[in-house]
Amino acid sequence: MIESPSYADALRILGCKDARLVKVIGFASAAARTGWALAGAGQLVTGLADMRNSVVLYGKDVVRRMPELKSGVDRFTRTQRLAAAHAVIVVSAYFEALGEAKLPFTLDKLDRGDKISHGVPTPERFARLVASLLLERLPTPEPHVPYAETRLAVERAYLRMSEAMAGYVGGLAVWDELPVDDQLLLPRMLAEGPPAHALRIYDEDYRSLALDSHEFGVRSLVTEQPPPATALSRVAWLLAELAPPRVGDRPMIHLARMAANLLDRPLLPAGKLPEDVSLPLLGEGYLSPRFRVAELTREAAPALLSWWDDRRLLTDTEAFLVGHLTSLRATQAPLLVLGEPGSGKTKLTEVLAARLARSEFLPIRVELGSPDTNWAARAGVTEQIEQALATVLGEEVAYADLVAAADGAMPVILLDGFDELVQGGVNRYDYLEQVQEFQDREAEQGRPVAVIVTSRTVVADRIRLPEGLLGLQLQPFDDDQVRQWLKIWDQANRARLARRDLKPLPAEAALVHGEMARQPLLLLLLALYDAGGNALQHDHGPLGRARLYEVLLRDYTERETGGVRRVAIDQELVLLGAVALSMLARGRQVITDEALERDLPALCQGGEDEPDEEGRIDWARKATERFFFVRRNGPRNGYAFLHATFAEFLVAWLAMYALRDLDRRRRLAGDEPLALVQAVDDDLLYAVTSHSCLAERGATVGFTMELLDEVPSAVRARCVELLAGLLRRSLHERPRRHFTGFRPVRHTLTRRLAAYSANLTLLIVCASEEPVRVSSILSGPDHLEQWSSLSHLWKGQLGQEGWTGLVTALSAQRVVEDGKEDVVLGAAESGGMGDVVVAVATGHTPRHRRLLDLLVRSLGEGRFLPYRDRLAILDELVRTVAVRSPAMHRALGAMWAEDGADHAELRPLLRAMLADPADRIGTWEQLVKAGIPETALWEIQGLD
Repeated sequence: MIESPSYADALRILGCKDARLVKVIGFASAAARTGWALAGAGQLVTGLADMRNSVVLYGKDVVRRMPELKSGVDRFTRTQRLAAAHAVIVVSAYFEALGEAKLPFTLDKLDRGDKISHGVPTPERFARLVASLLLERLPTPEPHVPYAETRLAVERAYLRMSEAMAGYVGGLAVWDELPVDDQLLLPRMLAEGPPAHALRIYDEDYRSLALDSHEFGVRSLVTEQPPPATALSRVAWLLAELAPPRVGDRPMIHLARMAANLLDRPLLPAGKLPEDVSLPLLGEGYLSPRFRVAELTREAAPALLSWWDDRRLLTDTEAFLVGHLTSLRATQAPLLVLGEPGSGKTKLTEVLAARLARSEFLPIRVELGSPDTNWAARAGVTEQIEQALATVLGEEVAYADLVAAADGAMPVILLDGFDELVQGGVNRYDYLEQVQEFQDREAEQGRPVAVIVTSRTVVADRIRLPEGLLGLQLQPFDDDQVRQWLKIWDQANRARLARRDLKPLPAEAALVHGEMARQPLLLLLLALYDAGGNALQHDHGPLGRARLYEVLLRDYTERETGGVRRVAIDQELVLLGAVALSMLARGRQVITDEALERDLPALCQGGEDEPDEEGRIDWARKATERFFFVRRNGPRNGYAFLHATFAEFLVAWLAMYALRDLDRRRRLAGDEPLALVQAVDDDLLYAVTSHSCLAERGATVGFTMELLDEVPSAVRARCVELLAGLLRRSLHERPRRHFTGFRPVRHTLTRRLAAYSANLTLLIVCASEEPVRVSSILSGPDHLEQWSSLSHLWKGQLGQEGWTGLVTALSAQRVVEDGKEDVVLGAAESGGMGDVVVAVATGHTPRHRRLLDLLVRSLGEGRFLPYRDRLAILDELVRTVAVRSPAMHRALGAMWAEDGADHAELRPLLRAMLADPADRIGTWEQLVKAGIPETALWEIQGLD
């Protein structure tokens, strides 16, 4: 919950000069702290009737003076005053209605009674009443909440006030003078009379505030359907209505604002642009997005797309963004923007920063995945902001100095790409809490700041959600948005395409591709591919995402290289794949010239021979100069792909290329006697897949599966057989390998073997058309022991990201047939939880594996096991098994939350699970996500 103002807070914020109101609130506040006897009640001469008159008069005065209260102050002060004004009209409406209500007594009569009834002195009762009416926090309008819901919250506040009034009257002498019927009806009269009348008064006062204060008007727009817009253009004029554009900034602030204005740049920062198409400018080609919005509590599941289906759809995104930035919540908690790859998260931050650049806000974009901030991946938020500022301003500037120079403009920090921190191997599950702490510290220093964080949806289950967090989920384009964007594309490219007797992509041809046409990036890629020869207007049937990427890359490469043969095109794609592999192996989205000069020849030429000076190749230029898929990321910062998904696709494509090469070599060898006894040449596959687990990037596994879907069944079967043989020998010594110079990251041999064997397993499951039994790929009666050894190796060597990705991607199910135990990989009904992957690795005996089976089923089938049985299973597993299963975390969380749960019995189990220092952070994170309060974990660790 956010901290909204009470009536007492509102008087302080607005500088109320009514001595009677200030005195009565001071009395109630002191009574709450020290008791009424020490609060100066003897000197209090104000009664309920006088207080009512003062409250009503002050409410009317605030509405009348609203234009004056807003003028001449900075953005945050105006936000505070607006929230305070709203609190004033809420209370004023109730007191006005209370004085006009038909009750069996008047307020003056209540004030004349000074007898003690029911043993509680009247001054103490009055103190309690004032505290209930004037010291409680009050509802405040928010842009994601419709006015009707705000009105309901105000009505609930009025009902609480009426309950307080009924309690106050029931303790006075006047109560004893009332007829019995009036005593019985009084609670109902107070609950039905004043609240209903007060709501009507509140409606009128709110309309008056909205007319005088555009901030309230903007919030009422959120529920209306706006006209189609591009590049958040309405944000600019909505902000201009709130305050005129700023002029005369100091040079440092002017530079920061200029850096944020990217609207006149191409929609995508491509490298070499295609000559036969024109990319729309960002200010023309970015469509204002649609969102779903929700308050993210600890029970929320924002990583699941299905969870968002029932959340509120914002009809006016631009009004919401303006309303949010002018609300109290903006400075109390970050706004989390989630979206799928290519949904436009980065573009949102770029366009929003540009729209804020000339307003009373100061936008600062921080690219969390860039090399400039990557060094500070483990640093605090302030350090990350200052590093981003140094890149923009060309000099080191303290954040506090920048805010001081901004002269009252409120900073808006746009932290783009939190998922890159997570997927880069840095454990930042508490990052959003650190952001909120940064906001709290800045507010205490008188420098309130709004923060917006973007991230891929898939990593949201690895983020601890702080109190008051509001989440947005970017929605795909609807049909009208697809048509609107393609009209923009048409205007930019019709003349160019007509020179080649081609036409721009029509909406009907694009919509055939379903969800592909509804993601902004993929729609652009469809249009680019069709611009090569109107292929989409002639072909029938939808393209898959991987197929789109491949045909687009091949088509563009063919045009750029003059229609070369397929082999030459493959060589170009291998080169691009090597660039992508070098990036992702390092956990970066940017690669330097030096790294490319070292990695590319090692992979693309084997790196065996050192060429002379005349034959030396400029590898960085060769890999990047012809392709708009790769762009220069600044004069000193190396190269980046047009979008991270290009790198993920190319890594998957390169792995498939190595697999096809492996199959080709085996087929060429045929049944030659020597071929049967020689090892299969897997050097290229090893070089490509032994640096990191493919499952670290879930999109890479998805691309791999899509690419394999296009491979004939016979070829897939051969590949499964080859890969299984490699897996069985994957940990054995190989005396000689090629491509040994390709080492983007220097890992131990154990780590590389772990990544290679894990990726072989993933490829086997992806290539197989049926679920795969472990006994079929690990031969011998000890197949489960071999599987256990591999699982232990993966858990110990792949790191948190690799292991978590593998457990998520490699679904498994334990089966027992004819008394023989086995594990089935890739079974759809297993749900992808990966518990058996862990279970078999951790189960020292079949008994432990059976116990975990029982535990998993009890979680999925309504807890059919009694609490005591589950406790006994957990106790045995925790104390005898080294590695922890996701089911164990979930079971502990569920048992902790059960009614009547004995937390004292669970604490020793939690202490044992946290005992391993090497895995404590990951276990701690999973337990918190499962529902164990962090305060309990601190207490268990003795750190409270």
